[in-house]
Amino acid sequence: MFNALARTLSPLAVPAAVLVAARMLLPAAAALPPGVGVWIPWGVLAVGALLAIAFSRGSVFFALVTLGLAFLAGRTWIAVAPDGWPAHTVFTAMCLFVPFNLALFALVRERGIFNGHGGNKSLLIALQVIVTAWIGLEHQAAPLELAAQPFLPDRLAPETPIPHAGLIMLAAAFGAVLAKALVRRSPIDVAVAGALYAFGVAADAAARPEAFATYLLAAALILAIGTVQDSYRMAFRDELTGLPSRRALNERLLGLGRRYAIAMLDVDHFKKFNDTHGHDVGDQVLRMVAAHLREVGGGGRAYRYGGEEFTVIFPRQSAEEALPHLEALRAAVEGYRMALRSADRPKRAQAGKRRRSPTSEARAVSVTISIGVAQRTDRHDTPDKVIRAADKALYRAKRAGRNRIARAG
Repeated sequence: MFNALARTLSPLAVPAAVLVAARMLLPAAAALPPGVGVWIPWGVLAVGALLAIAFSRGSVFFALVTLGLAFLAGRTWIAVAPDGWPAHTVFTAMCLFVPFNLALFALVRERGIFNGHGGNKSLLIALQVIVTAWIGLEHQAAPLELAAQPFLPDRLAPETPIPHAGLIMLAAAFGAVLAKALVRRSPIDVAVAGALYAFGVAADAAARPEAFATYLLAAALILAIGTVQDSYRMAFRDELTGLPSRRALNERLLGLGRRYAIAMLDVDHFKKFNDTHGHDVGDQVLRMVAAHLREVGGGGRAYRYGGEEFTVIFPRQSAEEALPHLEALRAAVEGYRMALRSADRPKRAQAGKRRRSPTSEARAVSVTISIGVAQRTDRHDTPDKVIRAADKALYRAKRAGRNRIARAG
């Protein structure tokens, strides 16, 4: 249970570390010359935007644009005359629009930057700027009074300058993005959740320019790091199964010691299964096998080798020690029954539910895997030789009838 909780929360480590660092460096930020304190956040925002452009991450790019406008507004109006009408207008708009934008850009499908979808996001931001300017220039009090209404009970409303409508928007945006981040474990979603939290702290400290700038800097830095992490994940993680990719396997092989075992496995009759049930079902099978591989014991680490073939590395283990864990894996895959969607079943869940009879049962299929395992020996003294030995053992398992494990001699 503890390990599962640790795996769930581990993606939050980087945003948490950045926020802790921002808190610790706050006294030093207050002592910086004014020019330096301004240009450091702009520099981080610019670097983050360039990374987002380089890796075509529209959600990050437009989130940084939104944060950049918030920083500009804070420096121009809130820091100069915090009690004035323009500052009040800008601050209220900031508390509503920034969390709304960051959540919206994270929750919609990623579609890049320099295209029609990016144009729509730019128009949305421009419209928000125009609305804010209209309220401020025309002294439209009604929207600000509505946002300032005490929607929350006293026990849920901390002492903060953020209006209740802003608190609700922040909480809803943070909750939605964090839920998506914990389910998908995407570095971008985690970064946006961290940036939302950092912005909330910045807005709460808006009366102190150095604190406002420091936490907006933290938000931008979290997004920039998330972009790099996501790009690394795409390069070293297989998109379909979520397992580390062949490239990650090659990197790991370079760091193995003198004692290890390697297993090669693939799905039996996978081509025939694909031809019979279709590639979508075949993809489901690969994801199912990958899910079992992630739970393999003995310290094994699974990788997608290519197609329907996978690799498991057992550092500091012999083939004999790895065998019980591989057998448990083989049996778990064999015993798993996967329900198939009928070809004429509606895609919408409610429509499908209405068409199903109470006694109907979904068709189910199962698959098996064959495994070959080898260990480092004087004869097989490099990872490449061990993999080749495991691959030969895999094909012996297939020739012997499949759904079994063969060990290299």
